[in-house]
Amino acid sequence: MKTFMNKDFLLSTKTAQKLYHEYAECMPILDYHCHLNSQEIYEDRKFENITQVWLGADHYKWRQMRSNGVEEKYITGNATDREKFQKWAETLEMAIGNPLYHWSHLELKKYFGYNGYLNGDTAEEVWNLCNAKLQEDGMSARNLIKQSNVTLVCTTDDPIDSLEWHKKIAEDGSFDVQVLPAWRPDKAMNLEKPDYLEYITSLSEVSNVKIESFATLIEALKVRMDFFAQNGCSISDHGLEYVMYKPASPEEIEEIYAKRLEGKKISYEETLKFKTAYMVTLGKEYHKRNWVMQLHYGVKRDNNQKIYRGLGPDTGVDCINNFAPSSEMADYLNALVINDELPKTIIYSLNPVDNATIGTIIGCFQGPEAVGKIQQGSAWWFNDHKTGMTDQMISLANLGLLGNFIGMLTDSRSFLSYTRHEYFRRIMCELIGGWVENGEYPADYKTLEKIVKGISYNNAVRYFEFDL
Repeated sequence: MKTFMNKDFLLSTKTAQKLYHEYAECMPILDYHCHLNSQEIYEDRKFENITQVWLGADHYKWRQMRSNGVEEKYITGNATDREKFQKWAETLEMAIGNPLYHWSHLELKKYFGYNGYLNGDTAEEVWNLCNAKLQEDGMSARNLIKQSNVTLVCTTDDPIDSLEWHKKIAEDGSFDVQVLPAWRPDKAMNLEKPDYLEYITSLSEVSNVKIESFATLIEALKVRMDFFAQNGCSISDHGLEYVMYKPASPEEIEEIYAKRLEGKKISYEETLKFKTAYMVTLGKEYHKRNWVMQLHYGVKRDNNQKIYRGLGPDTGVDCINNFAPSSEMADYLNALVINDELPKTIIYSLNPVDNATIGTIIGCFQGPEAVGKIQQGSAWWFNDHKTGMTDQMISLANLGLLGNFIGMLTDSRSFLSYTRHEYFRRIMCELIGGWVENGEYPADYKTLEKIVKGISYNNAVRYFEFDL
């Protein structure tokens, strides 16, 4: 029997061990998509206890605590941090086979030097150990990023954001990790939301553009894109129900938008037409600016209205949506490529059933402008576990070029989540090593080194064209 989480964790063959320890383990991390708080990075936040780091905004853990019958007061309520940690520890011991079990213990091992395992009985020991460690200067937000070997972080930011903290970080010569904004303009697109007009008022104010039509909406967004670009942004990100394509004439789009600005009801069909025009127009803008476009889709959000009304979004009540017509995504990309206006694009679906669909679609739109111009994104959210990551990479290898894959992203609000990259790299090396051991790929270590280091880090540097 293997020791729990030893140095060869998840690496079952000599080849996999060699690929990981000699090539992948030492590579830096490029965190091109996350939800870290830029203010906390600038202020170099220190955490009082492990609950603040682990449970403060982690809806992955909240879901599992609810699944373990934990009362909400111990999850997001007014229980003490020690009580919340105890409930999490009691939950974690039941999470056999869940990536949270692996992530949590990788974090305890890497950042706190704890080689045991967390459960209800060891909670007091772990609580005391972690809290003592968190008082050290090396456990502040910036130092956690540095000790994780991160070279660049892209946060997720709304067009109306002042980017105040990004500016301050950029002016601070004492921190040499780049922290760049990423453009997330969903609120300007989601005109079906009840607070849409309030948001448009805010966008008008920060852009100094009076938004009174679809054309002026785009003008305002261009102003803000210029501002984001001045602050280092070169990546956009969209959260979509699905990648739709319902084209309409410019005149019809203006009519639809005028109705919404007047407070009139918009039909679902009209909403799709507006969103199509919005996404096509912004896609062209990204191409002009050499920005990378990320498309996240396949999620149905805020399903438990009782929890949503009490806690708001991103609180653990989202699920996979199985409605995503592949023909419309292909038509959307075609609408951009037809006049050579398709930007570099990364496509993520929350539904693993879409792996093959994405793999075949991206092959239709590749080009000489970039190696792997259209990418299938890393296994996302409910899929970033051993099976999900393995299935995504196998599908990509079957249908495209796995060697050009830009690899893992953190997609987290926690400064401890960088062990997810270790987890991914071990799984990737186990997969590739298995192919070599099985005679499906030669033991050509010069090429294997290039592939493993590329997927771990180098491909992303090349793809995003960051100055590192």
